Parts: sequence; C-alpha cells; structure tokens
Amino acid sequence: MYSFASRVRYSEVDTHGHITLPSIIDYFQDCSSFQSEELGVGIDYLMEEGLIWVLSSWQIEVNRYPQMGEKMIVRTWPYGFKGFFGYRNFTMEEENGALLAYANSIWTLLDLHKGKPTRLPAKMEEVYQLSPQLSMECESRKVAFPEEMKAREPFPVHKYHIDTNQHVNNGKYISMAQEYLPSGFQTRKMRAEYRKAAVYKDVIYPYIAGNQKKMTVKLADGEGKPYAVIELEE
Repeated sequence: MYSFASRVRYSEVDTHGHITLPSIIDYFQDCSSFQSEELGVGIDYLMEEGLIWVLSSWQIEVNRYPQMGEKMIVRTWPYGFKGFFGYRNFTMEEENGALLAYANSIWTLLDLHKGKPTRLPAKMEEVYQLSPQLSMECESRKVAFPEEMKAREPFPVHKYHIDTNQHVNNGKYISMAQEYLPSGFQTRKMRAEYRKAAVYKDVIYPYIAGNQKKMTVKLADGEGKPYAVIELEE
C-alpha cells in the first residue's frame, strides 16, 4: 500500500469551495504514479521497456467532497493481476480515517511497439505487493449506453487534454462529460469505460441521455464509435 498526505488546494475546488471530481481523479492517478516511481517501474522504466498502462475502467464513489484547505490522506494498492489486466483500489480519507471517496479501477498493460496488450514483466510482479481488495460493490467494467442519445456540439481535442502517453488523459474525459450535467447535479457515483484513445486534433462527438439523477455521456468519434462512456449518478 502507498499513501501520501495532502490538503485541498484552491486550484482544485468548484464555485462552492469543494474539491471537484476531476481533482479527486487527479489525486488517485498521482498516488499510483508516485508508488510506481518509488518502486522503479514508473514512466522512465515503462518507456525503456516499450510499455504503457492504459485505464480500462473507473468506478468512483464519493461520500463527501472535502472543502478548500481540508487535510486528507490518499491511498492506493494493487489487489490483483490477471494476464494483461491490473486491478487497483484507491481511497481518499479524512485524517481520522473516515472515507471521503474510494474507487476500483482496471488497467491494461500495452506493448507500444506491437500496439497490443501484454503480460506483466517479472520485475513488476516482484515489486508490486498485493493487498486485499477494498470491500465495495464492484460493477462491471462495461458501461452500457442507451440506444437513443441526443447529439451535442462536437469539439476538438486540445493540447491541454494530452498526457505523457500522447493521449487524452482519462480524467479529462470526465471533465468533458460533466459539462452536460444538469445545474446542481452533484455526482456521488461515477463509472467510466475507456474504449479507445483520442489524440491531439481528434474531434469528439458527445451524446447524452438521462435525467436529474443519472446521466450517461458517450464521447465518440465521427462514426459514433466511443472513446469513452461515462455514467454519473447523484
């Protein structure tokens, strides 16, 4: 298990002074990246080996959005590997251990040269110590979307959407999806399935369906094939 302490920054809050969902995702991503770097299997190692971890799915649940300046502890741990899949939990906690938010995630290891999934190298299996899976009700990594969805105005992928993998960062898709939430909607549960990676200058075509309690957003290419499907619930 890996953890680090932090506090909510002004740059991470919404108009009401609470941390945003994309900021929670950033903390979770940073936590797993910090662990990998400390174990010697971070970005440089992956580039040397021609490997890349890509996120297959998120399931994030929020009990409470902490306020600006509030202290918290972020934790992560892998709980399993199967073939080319890696399974990882995350928590964001108050200093007294109360859960603010928690997540289940599934990752895929890709061979950059072949463009295909690949099994974990022996080094990764050695350095990542598995911990028990978090006790939570895990749903399928597949996120279904209604057949009838309303099309919204397409928009291009900008440079600020791109991460070190030269793809749209998984958290940016969530920010995109939140643009279509009704006013006053506060997400308590989010599921995201990532189908394919969008890159700089791609055009994203959004489709939405739902109501005041649950929204589904499909972010697709020009042929309607999804880059990501996001489900948000109050």
